[in-house]
Amino acid sequence: MRGRTPGVRLKSGTGSHAVGEVVRRTAARLDSHGVPRGQLDAELIVAHVLGVSPAALGLERGRTLTTAEQERVAGLAARRAGREPLQYVLGEWGFRRLVLTVDRRALIPRPETEVVVERCLALLSGLEAPRVLDVGTGSGAIALAIADEHPGARVTGIDASADALSLARENAARTRLVLELAEHDLFRGLPDGPWDLVVANPPYVDPDDRSLLAPEIADWEPPIALYGRDALAAVARGARTALRPDGALVLEVGDGQAPGVAALLESLGYRDVAVTPDLAGRDRVVEGRTDT
Repeated sequence: MRGRTPGVRLKSGTGSHAVGEVVRRTAARLDSHGVPRGQLDAELIVAHVLGVSPAALGLERGRTLTTAEQERVAGLAARRAGREPLQYVLGEWGFRRLVLTVDRRALIPRPETEVVVERCLALLSGLEAPRVLDVGTGSGAIALAIADEHPGARVTGIDASADALSLARENAARTRLVLELAEHDLFRGLPDGPWDLVVANPPYVDPDDRSLLAPEIADWEPPIALYGRDALAAVARGARTALRPDGALVLEVGDGQAPGVAALLESLGYRDVAVTPDLAGRDRVVEGRTDT
């Protein structure tokens, strides 16, 4: 469990309050609390407070922060020093072409999930108005990215968490994208289709592996979206009857799980089963098609 959040203070009246110095001192304090990539996180926090892009921060090095800006940097840095994920600290995060609101109601959108979207878009290519089901939509990242990059797609997101669905609704409003949302437990089967594509990033972390996770994950992200032993199989089985003929299933899986999930899809009768690595080279996405 989390302990008391360590204090991180930028003392007024001592030294420079220029951007470069504030970044340096913030990074040093984050490093002292064991935060990975303290320098990068410090830069992102200061850029966020100043309302500039991280790439433009270098042009602001000589700028002096106001007292209010210094206090805001200190407050955000204190949260990050307590190992709260940077994405939750900032309250928003980029995912493909979108900037989404992120908080503890749902998992943080990650780069490996962008590869899931790439595979979905490739499989939907040539379909004018495909029906897409996003199982365990969370923040709505996958569903909204598909709706954004395939304007004809009619996308539905389901989740067992009412909190996650409220966040997805906020992101749909924020991005001005049309998304149908419904509360639904995947273990009750999937909503009636026929769907052209079913995609899921379901809970796939073994509960016994909790101690192996970084505190940013284990102590902060919602357990309902993290831990599960049977969710991948449940989606694969449910999609067999919910998909149209020649429909596609795309699953994000944990590190080392791809061979087993691919074998499961083949045993269920999916064809054209394929595995795609993420940006780090780990087999992360498993897909297959139903019979024609």
